Amino acid sequence: MKDLDDLLAEGVDGRTVLVRADLNVPLDGSTITDDGRIRASLPTLQALTGAGAKVVVTAHLGRPKGEPEAKYSLAPVTARLGELLDAPVTMAQDLVGPSAADAVAAAGSGSVVLLENVRFDPRETSKDDTERAALAQDLVDLVSGGDQPPAFVSDGFGVVHRKQASVYDVAAKLPHYGGTLVAAETEVLRRLTGTPERPYVVILGGSKVSDKLGVITALLPQVDALLIGGGMAYTFLAAQGHPVGNSLLQADQIETTKALLDQYGDKIVLPSDVVVADAFAADADSQVVDAGGIPDGWMGLDIGPNTQEAFSRVVAQARTIFWNGPLGVFEMPAFAAGTRAVAEAIAASDAFSVVGGGDSAAAVRTLGVDEAAFGHISTGGGASLEFLEGADLPGLAVLEA
Repeated sequence: MKDLDDLLAEGVDGRTVLVRADLNVPLDGSTITDDGRIRASLPTLQALTGAGAKVVVTAHLGRPKGEPEAKYSLAPVTARLGELLDAPVTMAQDLVGPSAADAVAAAGSGSVVLLENVRFDPRETSKDDTERAALAQDLVDLVSGGDQPPAFVSDGFGVVHRKQASVYDVAAKLPHYGGTLVAAETEVLRRLTGTPERPYVVILGGSKVSDKLGVITALLPQVDALLIGGGMAYTFLAAQGHPVGNSLLQADQIETTKALLDQYGDKIVLPSDVVVADAFAADADSQVVDAGGIPDGWMGLDIGPNTQEAFSRVVAQARTIFWNGPLGVFEMPAFAAGTRAVAEAIAASDAFSVVGGGDSAAAVRTLGVDEAAFGHISTGGGASLEFLEGADLPGLAVLEA
């Protein structure tokens, strides 16, 4: 894979560079609640503008249904990106239409133009190769026409597992390079899939076993311990024959989890106690109970204090750590203690630690744990998991072609 250094060595002064960034940040109305992904995009954008490139950025926000929706506009992202770059960022009011064409034509060397949400165009996520290729060609045409040929930099690691027009098809049409973020993410994950220093401990949380089944199956033969929390833990507890009350349960995954426990029971560590509530609400009544005896009508929303201590002890012994998924409903203070305890234990460890993006990265920032204490905080939850599963990631494969 050619990287940003290769492109800079070729020279970009006066050249138009199309960058696929991952700017999919959480919003509360129009307020960005976590700008981590915007910050992660800065090194590539600063390197390109500093070298004199005209940078045109394409990105998505949320899950619009292939047409413009005001709540998914990139306008708030444009404002924050300009603040962080300490430079004006021009936002086009469309993706490949007149506003985009005018903005790109008017931009000079060292400037940044952000196109409107690429998922407002249904061709971006189309399963039809011809439709995706047509949008890719529109993007290529948008950045073409200067004295020098355009280039494409893929820097949205959070979308490299998607075969989408702005990720895959554009790269097939332009000279392509991996950005700083994509290079850093792949280097870290290859370290985990190579010969990680042991003990190698993985902590998985989140809602559903089905979402993590691929990575669980791939990692169990490789790791020394797999700690399981979050909503997915209750399917494992049910597989052991324990009552789980109204806790999140995937009944169709019980036989699968039974098989995993039978084969890898010496590696899988489940909660010994949990914090249960009588409703899914921040002000619900709650209590700590044994994980094997959740009362009827109650639901598990966090790991309990004994489990926090047990998980922290395992983490303290580790030399390599991968964490993906909160251990409880950390957005509600009453059920955030488990996620906080594990995050702080990882931060206190001198192991090589990777936070696997998504809600885990958001939890680190929301709970105020020092980001610098982790070896790497990924921007791509799904992409990280698929990489560790050994899946083919189209957005990386096309860069290596």
